[in-house]
Amino acid sequence: EWSAERARVETEGWGAQLLAFEDEDGQWAGGAHFPHDYVWDGPEEGQPWTSTSHSLTQLRSFGLHPASVAAQRAVQLIGENCRWDYAGEPEWEGEVEPCINGMTVANGAYFGVDVSAIVDRLLGERLNDGGWNCEAERGSVRSSYDTTINVLEGFLEYELATGGTAETREARRSAEGFLLERQLFLRLSTGEPADDDYLLFRNPQRWQYDVLRGLDYFRRAAAFEGTRPDPRLATAIDHVLSKRNKDGTWLLDKNPIGRTWFDVDDGPDKPSRWVTLRALRVLEWVGAA
Repeated sequence: EWSAERARVETEGWGAQLLAFEDEDGQWAGGAHFPHDYVWDGPEEGQPWTSTSHSLTQLRSFGLHPASVAAQRAVQLIGENCRWDYAGEPEWEGEVEPCINGMTVANGAYFGVDVSAIVDRLLGERLNDGGWNCEAERGSVRSSYDTTINVLEGFLEYELATGGTAETREARRSAEGFLLERQLFLRLSTGEPADDDYLLFRNPQRWQYDVLRGLDYFRRAAAFEGTRPDPRLATAIDHVLSKRNKDGTWLLDKNPIGRTWFDVDDGPDKPSRWVTLRALRVLEWVGAA
């Protein structure tokens, strides 16, 4: 049943809508991570989400089959035509920020691209506390929740597609330890939330971290490895339970600001099918549904 439903993503609904915005050269909005007409330091509010990397991430979340005609066409044309905003690097070779490279590994691995060179780069950029931070090139020695979750999702997708290597498995477990030691959202030094924003549920998640995104990652990793939920997830699970509405739904707390092709929710402070789906499958996994 779900295979038949998944096949419809290419031709119906949100998946088909997003594919319809694809440029003739395989890109979206004429750019890799930012639209071709984006003005740096201009008046536009927020970061635009219409470019190629964000569109591919959303198609992956919709479940577009990687072997579909539309997916394979896009992957080939992106490889031929898409260049990163930073220094014109080819899309499937990655760029400099580990957050963006983690997203690229996830997309590339899912859609059948060899992204092993980007994986090797990320392996060499891991910080001593087990995770990653885009600010490392500017001197940061502490991992970031936002960057780390993007790389973790990329490595997991890479392992699902290729089996991974001993090095990727070790790096992924080390980064998981960084999150688990902090119960997915706390500061080690104070036991307080590292950022109150992490307690807000958003969709689409883009590059930003929240507790539910962290839990959903661990759910998927456990399904892949056949392991049980770690006890250190309990505080995060309690937070998810505390936000359930009386009708069994969860609200969309926040939408990342910036231009989009279309919305898939009814707006902040209203029930979200996407947030509710993620919350329910996490709670079912830990036996708290």
